[in-house]
Amino acid sequence: MLFVNYPKCSTCRKAKNWLDEHNIEYESRHIIEDNPTAEELREWWRISDLPLKRFFNTSGMKYRELKLKDKLPDMSEDEQLDLLATDGMLVKRPILVDGDIVLVGFKLKEWEEKLI
Repeated sequence: MLFVNYPKCSTCRKAKNWLDEHNIEYESRHIIEDNPTAEELREWWRISDLPLKRFFNTSGMKYRELKLKDKLPDMSEDEQLDLLATDGMLVKRPILVDGDIVLVGFKLKEWEEKLI
């Protein structure tokens, strides 16, 4: 199980604590030091069955700085994935990947349903 996170993010810390409390083993990956590649993101997006926009950190400063709210609708999926791969701060976190399960963000009910 891969836990892609940003250690300074309070939501990521909550997710990590939840995993630890439930004795769920994972490999931790710092999203800034080791940003997901476009290929990884494409695969996770495919498995997750989520809209691609869910992979964007829409509340982040970088998202606002780049005015992505207005630009994303005109970008192709490949362009969006390439953009996400350029900067971990653009990517919604945490991301938990385990085989055919990809969870984006930390929603307690969803994590309980999928992991316990």
